[in-house]
Parts: sequence; C-alpha cells; structure tokens
Amino acid sequence: MSAYIEQLIQTIADRNQGEPLFTQAVEEVLHSLEPVLSRHPEIESSNLLERLCEPERQILFRVPWEDDEGRVQVNRGFRVEFNSALGPYKGGLRFNPAVTLGMIKFLGFEQIFKNSLTGLMIGGGKGGSDFNPKGRSDAEIMRFCQSFMMELHRHIGEKTDVPAGDMGVGAREIGYLFGAYKRLINRYELGAITGKGVGYGGSLGRKEATGFGCVYFATEMLAEHKLQLERKTCVVSGSGNVALYAIKKLQNLGARVLACSDSTGTVYDAAGLDFNALRLIKEIERCSLSKYPMIHSRAEFRPNKKVWEVPCEYAFPCATQNELDLSDAETLVEHGCKLVAEGANMPCTPEAIHLFGEKGVLFGPAKAANAGGVAVSALEMQQNATWTQWTFEEVDQRLQAIMKQIHKSCLFYANRYGQPGNYAHGANTGGFLRVAEAMFEFGVT
Repeated sequence: MSAYIEQLIQTIADRNQGEPLFTQAVEEVLHSLEPVLSRHPEIESSNLLERLCEPERQILFRVPWEDDEGRVQVNRGFRVEFNSALGPYKGGLRFNPAVTLGMIKFLGFEQIFKNSLTGLMIGGGKGGSDFNPKGRSDAEIMRFCQSFMMELHRHIGEKTDVPAGDMGVGAREIGYLFGAYKRLINRYELGAITGKGVGYGGSLGRKEATGFGCVYFATEMLAEHKLQLERKTCVVSGSGNVALYAIKKLQNLGARVLACSDSTGTVYDAAGLDFNALRLIKEIERCSLSKYPMIHSRAEFRPNKKVWEVPCEYAFPCATQNELDLSDAETLVEHGCKLVAEGANMPCTPEAIHLFGEKGVLFGPAKAANAGGVAVSALEMQQNATWTQWTFEEVDQRLQAIMKQIHKSCLFYANRYGQPGNYAHGANTGGFLRVAEAMFEFGVT
C-alpha cells in the first residue's frame, strides 16, 4: 500500500471515529485505486481523494412526532449530501432503528460510485432516520413522515438533492413524504422525490428495478464466462423489495430459487419458492416468513438460520450490509457456489470477498450489481422533467442497457488497470474516474 493511501486511510479513520461502516467503505475503495494513482500523480498532488471522502454537506435534525397514544416521540433525521460533481445529489432514505450518521455516510459514499457507473447525471447522497416503521400504524407513519419532511424540504429539490426509498421506506412512506413536500413548497415539483406512485409521477418498473438490475448484471457476468441462469439453483437473502424482485426475475429466466430469509429465519422450498406467496406475506400482509409453510406445506421454515447454509450454484445477498461473512463464504464455496451478486449495499465483508477471489467465485459488487434502482430513479426524473410516462417495457429495456453498460465498464477498467476480471476493482475505478474528471475541471471546490 502506498504511503499516501496509508496516511489518508488513517486520517479518515481519525476524523470519523466510531463510524466503522464508513471507514470500511472508504478503505475498500482507496485500496483498489492504487493502480490509478501510479498513472495519475495529479490525483495525489491535488489531494482529490481527501476531498472525495469528505461529504459536501451533512445535515442532522430532530424529528418530533406524536404516537397514537398521544405521546411525543423524538427521532433523529439525517441527510448526507456527499458529492455533486456529476449532478444533483441522489440517493434513498432509510428508516431503521440501526441508522446512524456513520451508516448514512457509508451509504452516501457508495452512492457516488454507483451513480457514476450508470452514466447518468446524478451525484451521490443518502439519508434516513432511526425511526422504526415496523409495528406502527399508518397514522403514526404519516405523522412521522410529515415531521421529517418539515425539515428535509429545505434541503432538497429536483436540481439540488433528490431522495428516494430504501430500507423501511416504500410506496406508503414516499406518498406521505411527497404529499408533505408538495404542501410545504406550494408547487408540484415532480422530480424532487423518486419512487413515487405511478399515478402521481412515478415510473413503471421502479419497484422491480434494483432486484431486476442485480439479476441482469449477473446474467452479463455469466455470459462472459459462457455460463447461464437457466435450470440453476439460487438462494437470495432478504425478502424486502430488492430480494422479492430478484427472485421474480431469476424465476422468469429459468432459475430455481430455493430459499430466502427475513429477520426471523430462512424459508426453504426444494421445489422452488412461490413468488406470489412471498409477495402476499411480505408486501401485502407484512408478516414473517414463518407463515410461508402455511401456504405451501412442502416448504420448511428454519428459525434463525441463514440462507447460505442451503447448497446453491448462485447466491444473491439482498438484505443488508455485512450480512455475508467469511464463515458464510466458506460454506458457499464448500457447497460449490459459482457466483455471488450483491443486491444490497456492501452485504459481503472484505474477508468474504477475498475468499471468493481466491476460490474463483464470480463476484458482482454492489456498486455495479445494485445500481438498477438508482438508474430507474434517474429515468423517473427524466420522465418527470418532460411530464411523460414510459411503458414498463421501455423502462425495462433501458434498465437492461444500463446494466449491460455497467458490466462492460467494470471489465474495461479492471483490464486497463491490471486487475482483469475483477469486477470490484473495475467498479471502483470506473466510478471514480468519471467523478474525478469533473472535480478536476471544477477546480478546488
């Protein structure tokens, strides 16, 4: 490791103490950029990397709201506007009790490179709150969202910062947030929030985009190695929006998905999971996967077990960060897994990723494989700007083209900088160089 990178990592760790997710994300990117630095000494002399690793703006605010019993609750709201070199800040909102400023910074930092790889004109940002929507009534969630937007509306706009949904923020929450925003600004500014309902400016295909995009990226990886999805066994962690639609697309393309999971355990079905049953349980009824065997008695629910224990040929971590560790990676390799594609943000630990590289497992990093959601969010912004709505087929075709181009870029930059076939290096390098070029041309900002 170069002295410059080593010193910069230490500086960032000292400056961001108590934020291990953020420092992990930064370290992973900086390590992979060493070949770039050797060819572009101007990056070090301009201290561009330090500027890139420091958010342009960090917003922290109080969110008071009243529950159904009349008690006033207080949560924290966050918005990190990380980098606007390529366009307005773009990234989702996460509502989860585990949310901290460090988590939002990690997600926002990753978003810079992910958004850059799409080739679209969007910068990187992220936001959220430590509010937990689980178990709350619709009225409580509405009051929370309205209070959250009371502060957030000052900082967002279609040419400034465009939030969307993420974990804990679905169509219901986006509707409440946009309704509050519209009332506060007294304008129908469609492009200020994405993930909206189709009836009021949302894009067809947005709900499916992250899961579909992950599978499209995986198919490109497989095709590059003369492999295919059809008749292969897969497992998908999670059962939220990303996981559900990854499962649907895998099944559409002829794969058999054996297992998925939630916070209570794993459901396993040797015959292949029933997407409609999963959607009923998780999207409509919002129940535990433990209910699945009540619909299909052949299935087995395994409390507190991970999906990685189920032998498979391809694995799709689509739940949360650092969910797949070295032990899980060893299990997958032992069972003959040939591909891992990240549908969530940084779901594999560095040790797991290293093992996949050692054992020849194809690895699709989140910056590339997870980019479908933000890509279609940007397509929603384009539709909003022209007051039009494209068909599902049009959106899906554009998504496929974007994921194909991301795959091509990853391979190109991996090869160019001495890491042939390494998608993680290619994603980091390709995403970085586009942002770096814009930052150089802007001067010291």
